[in-house]
Amino acid sequence: MRTEWVKARENDAVRTQMYYAKQGIVTPEMKYVAQVENLSAELIRREIARGRMIIPANINHKNLRPMAIGIAAKCKINSNIGSSALASDPALEVEKVKVSEQYGADTIMDLSTGGDLDAIRKEVIANANVPIGTVPMYQILHDINNKVEDLTIEKMLEVIERQAQQGVSYFTIHAGFLLRFMPEIAKRKMGIVSRGGSLMAAWMMHYHRENPFYTAFDEILEICRKYDVALSLGDSLRPGCLFDASDAAQLGELKILGELTLKAWEKDVQVMIEGPGHVPLNQIERNMKLEQEYCHDAPFYILGPLVTDIAAGYDHISSAIGAAVGGWHGASMLCYVTPKEHLGLPNAKDVREGIIAYKIAAHAADIARGRAGAMDPDNAMSDARYAFDWNKQFELCLDPQRAREYHDETLPQDVFKEAEFCSMCGPKFCSYKISQEIMKNNPELQEA
Repeated sequence: MRTEWVKARENDAVRTQMYYAKQGIVTPEMKYVAQVENLSAELIRREIARGRMIIPANINHKNLRPMAIGIAAKCKINSNIGSSALASDPALEVEKVKVSEQYGADTIMDLSTGGDLDAIRKEVIANANVPIGTVPMYQILHDINNKVEDLTIEKMLEVIERQAQQGVSYFTIHAGFLLRFMPEIAKRKMGIVSRGGSLMAAWMMHYHRENPFYTAFDEILEICRKYDVALSLGDSLRPGCLFDASDAAQLGELKILGELTLKAWEKDVQVMIEGPGHVPLNQIERNMKLEQEYCHDAPFYILGPLVTDIAAGYDHISSAIGAAVGGWHGASMLCYVTPKEHLGLPNAKDVREGIIAYKIAAHAADIARGRAGAMDPDNAMSDARYAFDWNKQFELCLDPQRAREYHDETLPQDVFKEAEFCSMCGPKFCSYKISQEIMKNNPELQEA
């Protein structure tokens, strides 16, 4: 159905979901999302027209399964993959795509910086059913032999269009980082931790000229609306440590992102806003509210935030704590962090660990926000546990394989199917079993 609809749109000058939503047209992508989210298609259309929801769905990603990012939808998670100069095998990235989808990633960002980037991206898109995002600046730099001073607007636009033609559904564009913010960065403990942001800073300081992504923003919008690529307006100045959180540099850029959001909406280009970073727990709610205020309720896509700087090796846990709080207070998508954060390039095992940590955070946020049906699997799990229905428990888990592995370490496979206890309590001290016996022997409690 989607292929037929895309073909029908070939002669349209504007092809974005936002354009059709503003015209009162419910697209097949909107209908599909409505079924998945258990929301009305009309609500989906209105939210997209208003800018509070996006469906990142490049017309050239043929095998895409549409999904929505927005406050009315379930909280989503993104998985980052990508090669580096030290490890660049398309097969490894395809494996990460498959692991990401197996464990429930809603979108995937290909952040490759080494090897044949076009070939890697082609394979990633061909093997992915979820939207693929990129940071075009990585390929721009790669194609000019890492000489940032050779960056031109013409090269920048050429790479952006090439990736759009391949089927990338959203771009992280570092367009909100302006030259005037440089003095604020000097006050920080850790400066700029965004790769794209640091490259922009190097270019701006070399030429003492304004950010080219900002000056060429109108041309970027034209490419995006031609292919229906959503913009993920990047937080070049996100805090890289708790000390730098919520400072003038971060919030100054956020205000510029709000201005760019309005420009994008005028061209019917879908937008989400990227957010911090490293943020103390008590500042997360304020950060979510400021984004909604400055950026006109555009969906907020947050990295973590990490709530401590000393959890190296466990940053998927530190950041999932912040992500759950952020999702509770209004973030629409959470960018996962793996145990390798700050330490190295994640492999497929690390991807799995990061995704599950963030599935937990997103689900906790859905429950906290009272989204329809969010607690249904939790209630079903409670029933299965009380009934000693082990197979049902495994089925309901976010990671059934891991749950089975832990259970089978102590109870053989043929035992767990019928056992009315686990190895923690054993058959004599199971609280469920004791409670059931009390209820059975005291029928008056049931009547009460």
